[in-house]
Amino acid sequence: MQPTPTARRVLSRELLDVLIRAGLISVLAVFCFRIFVPFLNLMVWAMILAITLYPLQARLRGRFAIREGLIATLIILIAFGVILAPTYMLGVAVADSIEHAMAVVRSGSFRIPPPAESVTTWPLVGQRVFDFWQQASTDLTGLAHKFAPQLKDAGRALLGTLTGLGAGLLIFFVALVIAGILMAHGENGRRSAVQIASRISGPENGPKITDLCTATIRAVAQGVVGIAFIQMLLIGVAFVLMGIPGAGLLALVVLLIGIMQLPATLITAPVIIFVIVTEGLSTATIVFSVYVFVAGLADNVLKPLLLGRGVAVPMPVVLIGALGGMVSGGVIGLFIGPVMLAVGYQLFWRWVRDQPQSERSNEQQQT
Repeated sequence: MQPTPTARRVLSRELLDVLIRAGLISVLAVFCFRIFVPFLNLMVWAMILAITLYPLQARLRGRFAIREGLIATLIILIAFGVILAPTYMLGVAVADSIEHAMAVVRSGSFRIPPPAESVTTWPLVGQRVFDFWQQASTDLTGLAHKFAPQLKDAGRALLGTLTGLGAGLLIFFVALVIAGILMAHGENGRRSAVQIASRISGPENGPKITDLCTATIRAVAQGVVGIAFIQMLLIGVAFVLMGIPGAGLLALVVLLIGIMQLPATLITAPVIIFVIVTEGLSTATIVFSVYVFVAGLADNVLKPLLLGRGVAVPMPVVLIGALGGMVSGGVIGLFIGPVMLAVGYQLFWRWVRDQPQSERSNEQQQT
């Protein structure tokens, strides 16, 4: 039976109304996103910090009968103190290292020892390495002029990295303050998250998805970023006390490679060799070497304790998240990337496993 002209006009009007409403909603969503996108990284940082630190607030709230806002303020102030003290030490160490290097260059006292004849016997690259090393030991200024464009580009890249680290640290402190505000309203925030998840995936899956995202964020933040930060502190303080050149920069490299799930021994082993070669064997160098070597392996003990809580996230997922986040979002993305990719990974596999019972029985019969 064909619809009447009146019915067709009603359907056309209703379809037009739906399209107009969808268009207006899309325009509003685009405008809201463009307004909010400058603060996206900041708010993601704040949410990750708030979710990670909230169990500590809940524990203190159960032990001490004080208000949520006061507990959150105390936690944030302690976090500021814990982070600012080593950051200041590392910053002073970096500044001293740069100042010392510039003083050596200005004085003209920097000399590279000539290479040994045995270098020419190295396979494939021996003669080239010998010639380059020989020129560096006799005419360092001429060699520097020869590679001036490359050195200039490397200097710009290093300056950009340091600027990014400074900006990332400033954003981190602002995000920490916002995280304190979110923690002060933690229960309301959880109810809102459950309502949003329930609206998207249904009332039965909403609380489960919320708990899954929360557990994943805490596991990755504690097991990846937290362990890397602990290793940076343990190793960086030892570098500073031992007077290692560029101790602050080396500590920051330890932090970055720790987030990328690479072993800290890539940094600690060469430093140990450098200390033993330059200082010789003594009680101080032996204690330093043993301590730094053990601190470089501390992640093998801490990862099962922290990363294994809540959910199991494969290491390749964390590594890809760290590298992809660093490429797309710089230093901040290096921290946010593993968390967000781990959440997406967990949600994807939950969606894959959450199949109707009929489809599961059919798959089992086929296998």
